[in-house]
Amino acid sequence: MVRAVVFDVGETLVDESELFGGWADWLGVPRHTFSALIGAAIARGGGFGEAFEMVRPGFDFRVEDRLREEAGVPDRLREEDLYPDARACLQELHDLGVWVGIAGNQPARAGQDLRSLRLPVDLVATSAEWGVSKPDLGFFERVVTVVPFPAEEILYVGDRVERDVIPAKKVGLRTALLRRGPWAYLQDGDDGGADLWLDGLAALPAWIAGQH
Repeated sequence: MVRAVVFDVGETLVDESELFGGWADWLGVPRHTFSALIGAAIARGGGFGEAFEMVRPGFDFRVEDRLREEAGVPDRLREEDLYPDARACLQELHDLGVWVGIAGNQPARAGQDLRSLRLPVDLVATSAEWGVSKPDLGFFERVVTVVPFPAEEILYVGDRVERDVIPAKKVGLRTALLRRGPWAYLQDGDDGGADLWLDGLAALPAWIAGQH
């Protein structure tokens, strides 16, 4: 039985297109160019940070983030950044009596932004707030600590095999792999042994209801 569901943030609940587009504008490069650089970094096994470094060597996220705030163009999560199926899925799970959480690799500010959206969830947490990031097993051990149910009754939903599915399974969580965002194409059919594959979040509440 699944009694709790915890969601990743980027490309799971949040469409990051506009967020990265805003950074491209700030860095003064075309949005499609910045997207291509992100893709190149990912294809090499790196992370988003490499794209920033390629555009501006020595890039300091905290400094640039503060400068954007001061310039009136902050990097903030908004309601319109949520995927269309995100809020409805969270609400349906809440209505089923499922404990719902959000926990992903994000700065502390993203946690504040998500809380301000008043989503129907029991927890919002970020890696910056916890001091540990995926795929470190400590991140998922923290999930088990904060959720009031044993690991085998928790489903973690994410879009990446190596950062979400594999480490979550190592600490005993059940896992769902969401096929959207760039990793839907880069993972080439590898599900990492996920318990469930999803093409979107609309079908998740019915699947959870069927587990009860």
